[in-house]
Amino acid sequence: MADEQQGDAPDGGRGARPRKVRSRRAKVLRAVALTVAGLLLAGAGVAGYAYWKWNSNIRSVDIDSQLGSARPSAPGNGSFNVLVLGSDSRSGANGALAGGATDGTARSDTAMVVHVDQSHSAATVVSIPRDTLVNRPACTAPNGTAVPAAAGAMYNSAFEVGGAACAVKTTEQLTGLRMNHYVEIDFAGFAAFVNAIGGATVTTTVDIHDQDSGLNLKAGTTHLDGDQALAFVRTRHGVGDGSDLGRIELQKQMVKSIISQVDSIGLLTNPVKLYSVGDTLTKAITTDSQLASVSALTGLGEELKGIGTDHLTMVTLPVVTAPSDPNRVVAQQPQAGQVWSALRADQPVPASIVSSQPVNPADPAASAGAPATAAATHS
Repeated sequence: MADEQQGDAPDGGRGARPRKVRSRRAKVLRAVALTVAGLLLAGAGVAGYAYWKWNSNIRSVDIDSQLGSARPSAPGNGSFNVLVLGSDSRSGANGALAGGATDGTARSDTAMVVHVDQSHSAATVVSIPRDTLVNRPACTAPNGTAVPAAAGAMYNSAFEVGGAACAVKTTEQLTGLRMNHYVEIDFAGFAAFVNAIGGATVTTTVDIHDQDSGLNLKAGTTHLDGDQALAFVRTRHGVGDGSDLGRIELQKQMVKSIISQVDSIGLLTNPVKLYSVGDTLTKAITTDSQLASVSALTGLGEELKGIGTDHLTMVTLPVVTAPSDPNRVVAQQPQAGQVWSALRADQPVPASIVSSQPVNPADPAASAGAPATAAATHS
């Protein structure tokens, strides 16, 4: 997530997977599903109330009806893809957290394509930098207004001008992958989730002072509340080269803290805490219509439960500075194409791409000798 406004498998016969890191969005999605499943096992009376309450919490978008049939074919081998977006909306409670315009507009400031393999035993998560220039297809906005196609548009503009369906359509055109599901979370939802689990602990080897995100953090280990955690995952100007790619690396670090915190509070043995977290999460997300129920989220949790952290690979889409604008990036070829080709074939991302990922700007000691961030993508 960010505060800037837009300008213009295990082996399994498939080969050993490269270095694994946790994905914040994939794990938040998994936590929603597994939290629901856990509460349903806690007791019939409580579960019945939770089922009704949580179903009413979830907001949804009927993407399939908006996009029709002119889309990539759905995977036929049991694998599936989920587009997970972090919205930078300033409307409602988000305005107090984020600042900036409160006109109801929003961009997809964090975008992750989650590919779950055929056996549902491994997943790959690809982060798409918000400033990536793409050819945005013609879309229809939620109010029915036609949105013309645009060449060289920022990736996150698709959500702004055409909503969730346009973001999905743009992503499908970029990747050649059918997005089977869609999940969105905003500023307020993320902060509320972190508060619900009792905060998150991060460790950095450098001080971080970012006036834009509001984060002031001394080097060392710090336990963050929800607002501070939000500032951490939005930070880019106060650390490293000010790059959006560096911010994505901070978000990866936050994942480790969130999962560690969830594990430490024992949700499945604490029905009160379980209900609180589940209620917060279902209020925080917007999904596609097929996923917008407790039973659907529980089913998704069953499909994801076999994916341990050792079987989750996370990469950022390879990009280079755009020739037309030093503050934007474009997909780096052939590497970007190789990422999407691998996922279309339900194969691991090439190890050479995983090993050349950007470094964590808040932990230069751990990243010594690693490749530098590809570009400083300022808004």
